[in-house]
Amino acid sequence: MSTQNGNGAGKAGGKFGQQQWKMLLLTMFCYLFFYTGRHNFGWAAKHLAATLHISYEKIGWVSFAMLIGYAAGQLINGNLADRFSPKHMIAAGGLLSVVANVLISFSSSFTVILVLWTLNGYFQSMAWASGSRIISNWWQDKRRGMAFGMYTMAAGCSSVITYLFSILLVHESWRNVFRIPVLFLAVAVVIFFLFVRNAPEDTDAGAVATERPNWLEAYKAVFSNKRFLIVCLALGFQSMARYALIFWVPLYFMSKEVQRGMGDVWISLLLPIGMATGALSFGFISDRLFNANRVKSIALGMSLCCVVSLLLYWLPVHSGWLVGVFVFCAGFFSYGPQANFWPLSPELLGHAYVGTGIGIMNMCAYLFAAIGEPLMGHLIDRTGSKSVIFLTVAFIALLSAISILLTTLVKKHTGGKVVTLHSLSSIKSSV
Repeated sequence: MSTQNGNGAGKAGGKFGQQQWKMLLLTMFCYLFFYTGRHNFGWAAKHLAATLHISYEKIGWVSFAMLIGYAAGQLINGNLADRFSPKHMIAAGGLLSVVANVLISFSSSFTVILVLWTLNGYFQSMAWASGSRIISNWWQDKRRGMAFGMYTMAAGCSSVITYLFSILLVHESWRNVFRIPVLFLAVAVVIFFLFVRNAPEDTDAGAVATERPNWLEAYKAVFSNKRFLIVCLALGFQSMARYALIFWVPLYFMSKEVQRGMGDVWISLLLPIGMATGALSFGFISDRLFNANRVKSIALGMSLCCVVSLLLYWLPVHSGWLVGVFVFCAGFFSYGPQANFWPLSPELLGHAYVGTGIGIMNMCAYLFAAIGEPLMGHLIDRTGSKSVIFLTVAFIALLSAISILLTTLVKKHTGGKVVTLHSLSSIKSSV
């Protein structure tokens, strides 16, 4: 953009830098409450299964339906975010998600809840790629990894807020989990809509004066990039591991509460705290320690996630604080690497296709996560053990680490030179 140079300051000088931070913080604030309309379901699973007289596998299928709706929405809405106003899409998705949650809270029908939760997945999908588009519009310098790390951290903190609300509310009634937390989402969306600008060159409240790529051209550019598709595969496994923890760990600790009291339930709060901390940390880790080499950073994080998950499964740990440490680390390493995936969209595809690329990445992520939900429910029903969650997560995390390393085998010839993923990333960060 003409308004920026490599240091993140443009012709507006320090004022532009202030605007960069303002738009990043507004987008983070909005997404800080988005998971109150999505990650609340796991906390209602136990009581919902009892109320509807259904198995955990069926509960898993409800979660599957939401994730499929989210994945389909990412395929569509990521492309739309490149062509229309991102802030309008975020506002619409957030408010529709609030409505879907409130309607679920008044329902006692499995079919109605299944349909509404599927629609909720689509509504929620209107936010992430759109927010990423806004951040990419404002942060095109070498600090992009940091900006996306902070954005991903906001999503992790959103899980913390959702877990906190759910722990406080679920014992009164599972219906309150769908009613009260989403009210904060409604307020956040309105504040975001009033004050955010889509891009530095916005000419009015809703228009973005940037080149809008043809929708078919955008899809072709993304699906023809082999390196990017491998990244999507690795993100799919990462998301499957993450959602297995997010959705089923509350059930694991709620089952333990019968034996040892409420303390174990509060330990579960360390999972999203670890995720939020990991997201912020990995943004800096990839930029500073690995010199923008996202692949090494992701591979390290997912490998350590595998190790921690195996420890949670195998070790006969009876100390609450030690369990808490492992749960925190599981969150840190399962979610932190995701902050390194999102910058790969502009780095591999170019700025024009950021929304489409991130939308397809997220589609793959949630498609994999959706497949994992009923599978995990089936394993719990079949084995009668909820600790199988951690063994499964370890295996999936290992697949993510192996997959991302495959990108180093894919090379691109440019002007007679072989360009690897790392060198391409370094070139872009120095421009």
